[in-house]
Formats: sequence, C-alpha cells, structure tokens
Amino acid sequence: MISSLTGTISQLGLEQAVVDVHGFGMLVHLNARTSSQLRHGQEVTILTSMIVREDSMTLYGFLEPADREVFEMMLSVSGIGPRIALAVLGVHTAAEVERAVATGDDKAFTKEPGIGPKGARRIVLELAGKLILAQDESDQLPLETGVSWRPQVQDALTSLGWKEADASKAIEAFIEQTPGAESMGVAEALRLVLASLGKAGR
Repeated sequence: MISSLTGTISQLGLEQAVVDVHGFGMLVHLNARTSSQLRHGQEVTILTSMIVREDSMTLYGFLEPADREVFEMMLSVSGIGPRIALAVLGVHTAAEVERAVATGDDKAFTKEPGIGPKGARRIVLELAGKLILAQDESDQLPLETGVSWRPQVQDALTSLGWKEADASKAIEAFIEQTPGAESMGVAEALRLVLASLGKAGR
C-alpha cells in the first residue's frame, strides 16, 4: 500500500494533483482545503490513503496525519464513501469533526452536499467513542455535567422515528438504571440509550 508520496507538484487542480516522484506522475485526489495549501512546482510530502477496487487503485491525499485518520474512520460509516469523506474534511478540520461527533452535533455534517440528516446522524452514532485525536490539554472538550444531553438525545431519537413519549420514557429509565449517566457526553448517552431501546424491542 502507498502511504505517502514525496516529490514535486507537476499538476494541480481544485480536487487533484499529480506528484512527480522520480519521474513517475502519481495522481492524488484532494479536497479544496488541502489543494489550497499546495503550489505548482512545490516539493511536498503528501500522506495518502489507498482505496483498491476491482477496476481501480485510487490515492486520496492529506497534509496532516489526523486528517487521514478521520478520513479512514469515516469510511467505516455505512453509506459514506471516500469522496464524501474527503469532502467533509474540506469543510471541517479533523478536530472539528471530532468535536462534532463528541457533542452529538450531527447538523455540522449536513453542510456537505450528499449528506442528509440520517447520514449525518449515522456519522455521529457510528464514530462515537472512536475518534480520539491527539490534542493539547487546553483544547480538550469539557465534560458535560447534569443531564444536559437530554434534550439533544430526545430530539435525535424522535428524528430517528421513536415517539416523543417513548423516547422520554427510555431516557428516564436509562438515567435511573445507569450510574454516572448524568456526566456522559451526548454521543455516548445517545448510543447507550439506543442500545437499551434495541434490547427492549427484542
């Protein structure tokens, strides 16, 4: 697998670049945010993620390790392909994606064409607890206190199809039965409440 390219930018567009590596022109797909940081003729090292399919081998490029990590994690979300994952990182930095997932802010992902409310909710649910990028201590997200997550979790449950009364009842039961529930983040609480609803429905 090709994990990085070091060479000269011989061609540059908004969504791709050709990196000349000792006479070999390697095509790399980029997002606009990454492309804007590059210049024609520039000597550069681009971190890559290689997607291999039956009829193609495609390289997606990044300048920061965290961006590549988030890109590859997003590919694990059902319905999210490499082009959408790359585009998300053109709108948000890796830290902003992590923050949106940690706080249950699914609306942040609907800014990208191709991601609707349900797709955005899947990103938050399926990446909850998985994105732990290196941060300075000063940049750590504060823990939520009280049951501050309740309105967001209830809104998420109703948007996923549960009746408001059933969602409220499930949240109440979860808080009563789960030690430390009040101090959980939105994403974690939502994931566990959904799991309890799944068990109740069996």
